[in-house]
Amino acid sequence: MTQFDDRERAYEAKFAHDEEMNFRMIARRNRLLGEWAARKMGLSEEETASYAKDVVRADFEEAGDDDVIRKLMGDLTNAGVEIDDAQIREAIGNKTVEARRQIIQEQS
Repeated sequence: MTQFDDRERAYEAKFAHDEEMNFRMIARRNRLLGEWAARKMGLSEEETASYAKDVVRADFEEAGDDDVIRKLMGDLTNAGVEIDDAQIREAIGNKTVEARRQIIQEQS
């Protein structure tokens, strides 16, 4: 019975670790997206840092990426930046890869 309990604890620990890493990766991705959008809007360095935090917070509104997409689309459009949904989704893909790479490098 002990061996089974050990396996179960190991599985639960791995699951918790994977979930934490996924949360960190998504938060990092959203910060990178905020920085990307801020550059497109021509924000200052201080405004960029603040805006990136706002994008991270926007992801807590609902599950999935739609809340972040809506925020980016609205803010970029209001700033006069011509952009469409496909460009934002492409940026999400690119920033996901970049965030994952950064987190893996931090662990090494």
